[in-house]
Amino acid sequence: MKINRYIWKKMDSRDRETLYSRSETDIRDVSESVAKIIQDVRETGDQALLAYNHKFDGTPVDMNIRVSPEEFDKAEASLDPELKEALEYSIDNVRRFHQTQKPEAMSMVEIQPGLLAGEKAIPLDSVGLYVPRGRGNFPSMLYMLAVPAVVAGVKRVCVVTPPDKEGNVDPACLYAARLCGVEEVYKVGGPQAIAALALGTETISPVHKLSGPGSMYVAAAKRLLYSQVDVGLPAGPSESIVIADDSADPRKVALDLMIEAEHGSDSAALLITDSKACADACEQQIISLTMALPEPRKTFVQDVMKGYGGIILTDSVEESAEVANLFATEHLQIQTREPFQVMNLIRHAGEILIGEHTPFSIANYAVGPNAVLPTGGNARTWSAVSVRDFIKYSSVICADETALKTMSPKVECLAEYEGFTTHGDALKKRS
Repeated sequence: MKINRYIWKKMDSRDRETLYSRSETDIRDVSESVAKIIQDVRETGDQALLAYNHKFDGTPVDMNIRVSPEEFDKAEASLDPELKEALEYSIDNVRRFHQTQKPEAMSMVEIQPGLLAGEKAIPLDSVGLYVPRGRGNFPSMLYMLAVPAVVAGVKRVCVVTPPDKEGNVDPACLYAARLCGVEEVYKVGGPQAIAALALGTETISPVHKLSGPGSMYVAAAKRLLYSQVDVGLPAGPSESIVIADDSADPRKVALDLMIEAEHGSDSAALLITDSKACADACEQQIISLTMALPEPRKTFVQDVMKGYGGIILTDSVEESAEVANLFATEHLQIQTREPFQVMNLIRHAGEILIGEHTPFSIANYAVGPNAVLPTGGNARTWSAVSVRDFIKYSSVICADETALKTMSPKVECLAEYEGFTTHGDALKKRS
């Protein structure tokens, strides 16, 4: 098994740029084929959805696109009680966390005597949530998206997710959707699902915003449709970094590094360490642990470690943190002697997990903070999905007569300087 090994100070700018690009290059490569799918959905609506479902997922060509109430009931009845309990527990934690993010409906402050200004928080009218399925079933992804949307008060929340060959949606996803209060679910995935949410079809009404991660094809569809709909958080193939030093347990580092790597061959998983001994020991642990994995997870991890992943050797923990900042990863874990000190050096990461007892797994499922995070370096400017993603704000201003008289000379002066006659006239000629 090959594991990429880099020495940071010996990497030139081209090598570093390749490391930063991750699978974004692949997304550009598929844009032409994705554009054809979008055009087909635009022109033939449901017909295109059914055709692409059949082509990519092997579904019947005459299946119902929307999940029926009976399918929700059947899914709930089919689940093991232990799985139901795990979903209920996790959704409760996620809901508890996101309820703390809900803002006041209205807030006002007095700027000057008689002059009030503030913001009105307004939930979005409609959002479409994309829940992937190509490499497994992800009820956790559904509730990470649905809970903040429902807590925000969005009027219409719908879900799109790929069906299986029989035309069925994963039962745990349906149960999670119902627990979250969402019962508008459609059996379609890939770029055609993104196109349906953006453009609308006979069965699927268009939405105002999209949210949810997906493959490079889904990411490409979002890029191509950004002028039609708010495509939300840039969430593509999974990526993670573990910063470790010579105090870290190599087995725990290896176990945690492999978590995001098993998502797929286009994921990225990097160990950044200033300890060659740590790097060597972790490499052996990764090889040993990977050999024991079932397929397709074994192949995914192998591909990642020789593709977008590997080990980066630095000269210091401080340099390790700076390399992580340059990468701006989706998931970041710190296993060092003083993890909180290292955390203070981090500026760009979707999430930061502290210490050897905080693996990515628990954050992905059940802690509470959202696990849908910015990828592709977008953690420089984006945050995790939250209630705030599903609320917009309108500025609210109210001035009384005294405040208007006080402000008018200043505003008139500025309007005259900028050459806006009617701006000034609205004040000068008001009485």
